Amino acid sequence: MSQANIQQITTSHPFDAPADVLWTLLEDFAQIERWWPTDEPAVSIQRVELEGEGIGLIRHIYNHGFPAPVSERLDFQDPANLVYRLSIVGERPAGLLSYQATGRIERLPGERSQLHYCGEFTTEPGREAEAEAFLRGAYALMFKGLAQAAAREASVS
Repeated sequence: MSQANIQQITTSHPFDAPADVLWTLLEDFAQIERWWPTDEPAVSIQRVELEGEGIGLIRHIYNHGFPAPVSERLDFQDPANLVYRLSIVGERPAGLLSYQATGRIERLPGERSQLHYCGEFTTEPGREAEAEAFLRGAYALMFKGLAQAAAREASVS
């Protein structure tokens, strides 16, 4: 049996918000709807069902027009270093056989921050480009939603 070829996407995005604001949004893993963009009809959340709590919590994200949920499990959180890790479990989209991502928030000068995000994944043969396009699209939505939510949070403070 051959070892699956692990692929990696590493990206980052700057935010005009303090790292603590960004962390507050991401650390509450159950509340993805608090920051996922609502103005993107391509991937809009219909509902989220939760299984478990704390580390190991799985959020089953049901998106409009998609046959199955995307189920993400919280694998690790380190509030002191602003690091978290999640996996997609169960039925995976876009030919993904395995997926794990690590996010790390960096504090920047002037009440700014940057989210560094690294996804590692394997795919069904021949579906590598599809999986990468799916993940890059999801990352773009994540960054957009977090920027919008961070701006809302900052205006409330």
